[in-house]
Amino acid sequence: MRTGRPRSFDRDEALEAAIALFWRHGYEATSMAQLKEALGIGAPSIYAAFGDKRTLFLEALDRYLHTDGAFAARAVAEGPTARAGVERLLHEAAAAYTRPDRPPGCMLITAATNCSPQSADIQEHLRDVRAAGARALEAKFADAVQAGELPGDSDVHGLASYYEAVIQGMSARARDGATLDDLEGIARTAMRAWPTA
Repeated sequence: MRTGRPRSFDRDEALEAAIALFWRHGYEATSMAQLKEALGIGAPSIYAAFGDKRTLFLEALDRYLHTDGAFAARAVAEGPTARAGVERLLHEAAAAYTRPDRPPGCMLITAATNCSPQSADIQEHLRDVRAAGARALEAKFADAVQAGELPGDSDVHGLASYYEAVIQGMSARARDGATLDDLEGIARTAMRAWPTA
């Protein structure tokens, strides 16, 4: 029984290279030629290992969400209070979005900002993942209202939307060259908007 030739590349390293490329250039602007060069393998090997570009991107995104991008869900889930969770989220975002060894900003936010109709499914998938994060934040705020941490008349949907907008803005500012100090300042300012009774 033939088992075929073993792959001559490290799949994890290849995925990391794909993440960096999609993160820096976005889904649509990343070409197969760029992927071949970054991964160090030919197109047939890419297709054999990962399928098409769309499948590779979705796998790279999933890995990103469980590695570089995992801080967001952890901060919200592990915060002993909603305020502590949001404060941690903003400060960890500032650090993550300005790491010198990574592309600036957030791959989840920037990877499909400009896509043609042919890539609408990728845009929709990214929008769905971001919406799930917003729902988690909203649920954290709803729990905080029940616990008396937030005023009873708090607009938890509006509050979640506000902090999601801050996070997305921080990613955009990082892409424009903002420093860690710049983003830390945004985080501190955003926390001053926290509702009080």
